[in-house]
Amino acid sequence: MLSSLLFLAVCFVAYTNGANANFKGVASLYGSGATTLRGALWWGTATTFAGSIAALFLAEGMLKKFSGRGVVPDALAQSPDFLFAVALGTALTSLLATKLGFPVSTTHALVGALVGAGFVGIGAEVHVGALGRNFVYPLFFSPVVAVLAGGTIYLLLKSARLAPDQRTRTLDALHYLSAGAASFARGLNDTPKMAALLLVAQGLDLRWVFVAVALAIALGALLDAEKVAETLGKKVTDMNPGQGFAANLATAVLVTTASFHSLPVSTTHVSVGALLGIGITTRQAKWRKVGEILLAWVSTLPCAALLAGLAFGLLRLFNP
Repeated sequence: MLSSLLFLAVCFVAYTNGANANFKGVASLYGSGATTLRGALWWGTATTFAGSIAALFLAEGMLKKFSGRGVVPDALAQSPDFLFAVALGTALTSLLATKLGFPVSTTHALVGALVGAGFVGIGAEVHVGALGRNFVYPLFFSPVVAVLAGGTIYLLLKSARLAPDQRTRTLDALHYLSAGAASFARGLNDTPKMAALLLVAQGLDLRWVFVAVALAIALGALLDAEKVAETLGKKVTDMNPGQGFAANLATAVLVTTASFHSLPVSTTHVSVGALLGIGITTRQAKWRKVGEILLAWVSTLPCAALLAGLAFGLLRLFNP
């Protein structure tokens, strides 16, 4: 029974992940006028789905990191109650942010949920050192690197006349390819983080776990992504097609590199960071909205920790 509930909870996480995150790889296509919101969303969803399936073969290291081992004792990490609480805290945090139109990190929410449920379960035995090395450092440094990469790549492309202000057939093709690559990398980086929560479930084939997560991500994107899409596409910075292409290229390079090195970076942080890097370079960044997004990012981890800790406490109370 609990395994079935855990499976549904992980699919809920994947749904909210798709709703909040699938547009991140293709935001510049919409923001620069290269396509419509729905056109960008369908392209992002299809290429994210491909990355999710590829993760089954390419992302074993990420799968192990998000099983919870190393952060909490193995006995707790293998408890379905604990993992259910982690999944529920993560999903509720992402759902709240999606309804408010804020692009937040599912990775941050997962880390916060692991900590919150862990402290309820074992208190001070949560291994904070492992948390910093494996999760927090990549998560906090990735947006800084993305800001620098976005601005630098744009300037390089602009000087080489590869980032024109107007759409051309060649630029559109490159822009779509880079958006697809960024979305593929997102699927590759995010899917194993959620699938890892089901490693302890009895009788589940890992291959079908990845397929179920991939389908739930796609469903969330197609049904519930428009508020976050407007924020990412229109409210971080104004951009032309050349600038949008540069932002996508920076996102694709950074997230793909992180995925192959099993670094759990946030596609949200990388994508928004790259867009902001372009905005800073062109002096078109919309700082009020950027400030609101940063506040949402800071709130993600404690919100997920609180919700997961509460869920685990209630489970222990009613199922001692």
